Amino acid sequence: MAGIGSSTYWEDLRKQARQLENELDLKLVSFSKLCTSYSSSRDGRRGDTSDTTPLLNNSTQDRMFDTMSVEIEQLLAKLTAVNDKMAEYTNTPGTASLNSALMHTLQRHRDILQDYTQEFHKTKGNFLAIREREDLLGSVRKDIESYKSGSGVNNRRTELFLKEHEHLRNSDRLMDDTISIAMATKENMTSQRGVLKSIQSRVNTLANRFPTINNLIQRINLRKRRDSLILGSVIGVCTILLLLYAFH
Repeated sequence: MAGIGSSTYWEDLRKQARQLENELDLKLVSFSKLCTSYSSSRDGRRGDTSDTTPLLNNSTQDRMFDTMSVEIEQLLAKLTAVNDKMAEYTNTPGTASLNSALMHTLQRHRDILQDYTQEFHKTKGNFLAIREREDLLGSVRKDIESYKSGSGVNNRRTELFLKEHEHLRNSDRLMDDTISIAMATKENMTSQRGVLKSIQSRVNTLANRFPTINNLIQRINLRKRRDSLILGSVIGVCTILLLLYAFH
Protein backbone atom coordinates (compact mmCIF):
# COMPACT_ATOMS: atom_id res chain seq x y z
CA MET A 1 0.00 0.00 0.00
CA ALA A 2 1.53 3.28 -1.09
CA GLY A 3 2.24 5.73 1.67
CA ILE A 4 1.09 3.37 4.34
CA GLY A 5 4.04 4.33 6.53
CA SER A 6 3.47 8.04 6.35
CA SER A 7 1.93 10.06 9.12
CA THR A 8 -0.61 11.47 6.66
CA TYR A 9 -2.17 8.05 6.29
CA TRP A 10 -2.50 7.73 10.07
CA GLU A 11 -4.04 11.17 10.37
CA ASP A 12 -6.51 10.33 7.60
CA LEU A 13 -7.52 7.19 9.51
CA ARG A 14 -7.96 9.16 12.75
CA LYS A 15 -10.02 11.77 10.90
CA GLN A 16 -12.25 9.08 9.46
CA ALA A 17 -12.61 7.47 12.91
CA ARG A 18 -13.56 10.78 14.58
CA GLN A 19 -16.07 11.55 11.82
CA LEU A 20 -17.68 8.13 12.15
CA GLU A 21 -17.74 8.46 15.95
CA ASN A 22 -19.51 11.83 15.71
CA GLU A 23 -22.08 10.40 13.31
CA LEU A 24 -22.61 7.42 15.57
CA ASP A 25 -23.05 9.66 18.59
CA LEU A 26 -25.78 11.67 16.85
CA LYS A 27 -27.47 8.55 15.52
CA LEU A 28 -27.45 6.85 18.92
CA VAL A 29 -28.98 9.91 20.58
CA SER A 30 -31.81 9.96 18.03
CA PHE A 31 -32.17 6.19 18.31
CA SER A 32 -32.47 6.42 22.09
CA LYS A 33 -35.14 9.17 21.81
CA LEU A 34 -37.12 7.02 19.38
CA CYS A 35 -37.06 4.07 21.76
CA THR A 36 -37.99 6.24 24.74
CA SER A 37 -40.95 7.85 23.00
CA TYR A 38 -42.22 4.58 21.53
CA SER A 39 -44.07 3.37 24.67
CA SER A 40 -45.46 6.77 25.61
CA SER A 41 -46.74 7.39 22.07
CA ARG A 42 -48.56 4.08 22.17
CA ASP A 43 -50.06 4.93 25.57
CA GLY A 44 -51.35 8.16 24.09
CA ARG A 45 -53.05 6.27 21.28
CA ARG A 46 -54.78 3.69 23.47
CA GLY A 47 -57.82 5.90 23.85
CA ASP A 48 -58.00 6.60 20.11
CA THR A 49 -60.89 4.72 18.49
CA SER A 50 -59.60 5.24 14.94
CA ASP A 51 -58.80 2.11 12.98
CA THR A 52 -56.20 3.66 10.66
CA THR A 53 -54.21 6.33 12.51
CA PRO A 54 -52.68 4.09 15.25
CA LEU A 55 -51.63 1.51 12.68
CA LEU A 56 -50.02 4.19 10.52
CA ASN A 57 -48.11 5.65 13.49
CA ASN A 58 -46.97 2.23 14.69
CA SER A 59 -45.70 1.20 11.27
CA THR A 60 -43.96 4.56 10.83
CA GLN A 61 -42.07 4.16 14.09
CA ASP A 62 -41.22 0.57 13.27
CA ARG A 63 -39.83 1.62 9.87
CA MET A 64 -37.79 4.38 11.52
CA PHE A 65 -36.42 1.84 13.98
CA ASP A 66 -35.43 -0.58 11.23
CA THR A 67 -33.87 2.18 9.11
CA MET A 68 -31.86 3.65 11.98
CA SER A 69 -30.73 0.19 13.08
CA VAL A 70 -29.34 -0.52 9.62
CA GLU A 71 -27.61 2.88 9.45
CA ILE A 72 -26.00 2.46 12.88
CA GLU A 73 -24.87 -1.07 12.07
CA GLN A 74 -23.26 0.22 8.85
CA LEU A 75 -21.48 3.02 10.75
CA LEU A 76 -20.25 0.53 13.35
CA ALA A 77 -18.93 -1.71 10.57
CA LYS A 78 -17.13 1.22 8.94
CA LEU A 79 -15.63 2.30 12.27
CA THR A 80 -14.51 -1.28 12.92
CA ALA A 81 -12.81 -1.37 9.51
CA VAL A 82 -11.04 1.94 10.23
CA ASN A 83 -9.83 0.61 13.61
CA ASP A 84 -8.55 -2.52 11.90
CA LYS A 85 -6.60 -0.36 9.44
CA MET A 86 -5.18 1.65 12.32
CA ALA A 87 -4.12 -1.57 14.05
CA GLU A 88 -2.52 -2.75 10.81
CA TYR A 89 -0.67 0.53 10.52
CA THR A 90 0.81 0.19 14.03
CA ASN A 91 2.38 -3.15 12.99
CA THR A 92 4.13 -1.79 9.90
CA PRO A 93 7.90 -1.29 9.90
CA GLY A 94 9.08 2.19 10.74
CA THR A 95 6.50 2.94 13.42
CA ALA A 96 8.33 1.36 16.33
CA SER A 97 9.36 4.74 17.77
CA LEU A 98 5.74 5.90 17.78
CA ASN A 99 4.21 2.56 18.64
CA SER A 100 3.38 3.50 22.26
CA ALA A 101 1.52 6.68 21.32
CA LEU A 102 -0.17 4.98 18.37
CA MET A 103 -1.31 2.06 20.50
CA HIS A 104 -2.71 4.48 23.09
CA THR A 105 -4.70 6.31 20.41
CA LEU A 106 -5.87 3.07 18.85
CA GLN A 107 -7.02 1.73 22.23
CA ARG A 108 -9.02 4.90 22.86
CA HIS A 109 -10.83 4.52 19.52
CA ARG A 110 -11.44 0.85 20.25
CA ASP A 111 -12.97 1.75 23.63
CA ILE A 112 -15.24 4.28 21.96
CA LEU A 113 -16.27 1.67 19.37
CA GLN A 114 -17.00 -0.84 22.12
CA ASP A 115 -19.07 1.68 24.10
CA TYR A 116 -21.12 2.62 21.03
CA THR A 117 -21.65 -1.03 20.15
CA GLN A 118 -22.85 -1.88 23.66
CA GLU A 119 -25.11 1.17 23.79
CA PHE A 120 -26.63 0.28 20.42
CA HIS A 121 -27.37 -3.34 21.36
CA LYS A 122 -28.78 -2.27 24.76
CA THR A 123 -31.09 0.35 23.24
CA LYS A 124 -32.15 -2.00 20.47
CA GLY A 125 -32.90 -4.76 22.98
CA ASN A 126 -34.99 -2.37 25.12
CA PHE A 127 -36.92 -1.21 22.07
CA LEU A 128 -37.70 -4.76 20.98
CA ALA A 129 -38.80 -5.67 24.51
CA ILE A 130 -41.10 -2.62 24.68
CA ARG A 131 -42.59 -3.38 21.26
CA GLU A 132 -43.19 -7.01 22.18
CA ARG A 133 -44.82 -5.99 25.47
CA GLU A 134 -47.01 -3.39 23.78
CA ASP A 135 -48.08 -5.87 21.10
CA LEU A 136 -48.98 -8.38 23.81
CA LEU A 137 -50.96 -5.78 25.77
CA GLY A 138 -52.75 -4.69 22.62
CA SER A 139 -53.76 -8.30 21.91
CA VAL A 140 -55.01 -8.70 25.49
CA ARG A 141 -57.03 -5.48 25.25
CA LYS A 142 -58.63 -6.68 22.01
CA ASP A 143 -59.58 -9.97 23.66
CA ILE A 144 -61.09 -8.12 26.63
CA GLU A 145 -63.08 -5.77 24.39
CA SER A 146 -64.29 -8.72 22.34
CA TYR A 147 -65.36 -10.51 25.50
CA LYS A 148 -67.16 -7.42 26.81
CA SER A 149 -69.01 -6.87 23.53
CA GLY A 150 -70.01 -10.54 23.40
CA SER A 151 -71.18 -10.71 27.01
CA GLY A 152 -72.80 -7.29 27.28
CA VAL A 153 -76.27 -8.78 27.84
CA ASN A 154 -74.98 -11.04 30.58
CA ASN A 155 -73.26 -8.10 32.24
CA ARG A 156 -76.51 -6.10 32.22
CA ARG A 157 -78.41 -9.03 33.69
CA THR A 158 -75.79 -9.45 36.36
CA GLU A 159 -76.01 -5.75 37.17
CA LEU A 160 -79.82 -5.98 37.49
CA PHE A 161 -79.52 -9.02 39.74
CA LEU A 162 -77.04 -7.20 41.94
CA LYS A 163 -79.34 -4.17 42.22
CA GLU A 164 -82.31 -6.40 43.09
CA HIS A 165 -80.22 -8.18 45.69
CA GLU A 166 -79.28 -4.83 47.20
CA HIS A 167 -82.95 -3.81 47.36
CA LEU A 168 -83.81 -7.04 49.17
CA ARG A 169 -81.03 -6.46 51.66
CA ASN A 170 -82.32 -2.93 52.33
CA SER A 171 -85.85 -4.29 52.85
CA ASP A 172 -84.54 -6.87 55.30
CA ARG A 173 -82.78 -4.15 57.26
CA LEU A 174 -85.98 -2.06 57.40
CA MET A 175 -87.98 -5.05 58.62
CA ASP A 176 -85.40 -5.76 61.31
CA ASP A 177 -85.54 -2.13 62.45
CA THR A 178 -89.37 -2.21 62.56
CA ILE A 179 -89.41 -5.42 64.59
CA SER A 180 -86.84 -3.97 67.00
CA ILE A 181 -89.01 -0.86 67.53
CA ALA A 182 -92.13 -3.01 68.11
CA MET A 183 -90.31 -5.19 70.67
CA ALA A 184 -89.05 -2.11 72.50
CA THR A 185 -92.59 -0.63 72.57
CA LYS A 186 -94.02 -3.90 73.92
CA GLU A 187 -91.43 -4.02 76.68
CA ASN A 188 -92.17 -0.39 77.59
CA MET A 189 -95.95 -1.01 77.79
CA THR A 190 -95.42 -4.14 79.89
CA SER A 191 -93.26 -2.11 82.27
CA GLN A 192 -95.92 0.63 82.54
CA ARG A 193 -98.61 -1.97 83.16
CA GLY A 194 -96.58 -3.37 86.02
CA VAL A 195 -96.20 0.11 87.51
CA LEU A 196 -99.98 0.77 87.34
CA LYS A 197 -100.74 -2.58 88.95
CA SER A 198 -98.30 -1.75 91.72
CA ILE A 199 -99.99 1.64 92.34
CA GLN A 200 -103.48 0.04 92.40
CA SER A 201 -102.27 -2.62 94.78
CA ARG A 202 -100.88 0.03 97.11
CA VAL A 203 -104.15 2.03 97.02
CA ASN A 204 -106.17 -1.08 97.84
CA THR A 205 -103.77 -1.89 100.66
CA LEU A 206 -104.21 1.60 102.14
CA ALA A 207 -108.00 1.36 101.84
CA ASN A 208 -108.04 -2.00 103.64
CA ARG A 209 -105.77 -0.73 106.39
CA PHE A 210 -107.88 2.41 107.05
CA PRO A 211 -111.58 1.45 106.77
CA THR A 212 -112.65 4.79 108.28
CA ILE A 213 -111.05 6.66 105.43
CA ASN A 214 -112.73 4.32 103.01
CA ASN A 215 -116.15 4.94 104.58
CA LEU A 216 -115.55 8.66 104.56
CA ILE A 217 -114.67 8.59 100.87
CA GLN A 218 -117.83 6.62 100.11
CA ARG A 219 -119.98 9.08 102.08
CA ILE A 220 -118.42 11.99 100.25
CA ASN A 221 -119.16 10.33 96.94
CA LEU A 222 -122.78 9.67 97.98
CA ARG A 223 -123.23 13.28 99.09
CA LYS A 224 -121.82 14.49 95.77
CA ARG A 225 -124.29 12.38 93.87
CA ARG A 226 -127.20 13.51 96.10
CA ASP A 227 -126.26 17.18 95.70
CA SER A 228 -126.05 16.68 91.98
CA LEU A 229 -129.53 15.15 91.88
CA ILE A 230 -131.01 17.96 93.98
CA LEU A 231 -129.35 20.62 91.86
CA GLY A 232 -130.56 18.95 88.70
CA SER A 233 -134.12 18.75 90.02
CA VAL A 234 -134.16 22.42 91.00
CA ILE A 235 -132.86 23.44 87.59
CA GLY A 236 -135.48 21.27 85.89
CA VAL A 237 -138.37 22.71 87.93
CA CYS A 238 -137.22 26.27 87.31
CA THR A 239 -136.96 25.61 83.61
CA ILE A 240 -140.51 24.20 83.48
CA LEU A 241 -141.89 27.19 85.39
CA LEU A 242 -140.15 29.61 83.02
CA LEU A 243 -141.56 27.82 80.01
CA LEU A 244 -145.09 27.84 81.45
CA TYR A 245 -144.80 31.53 82.25
CA ALA A 246 -143.50 32.28 78.77
CA PHE A 247 -146.38 30.55 76.98
CA HIS A 248 -149.09 32.22 79.04
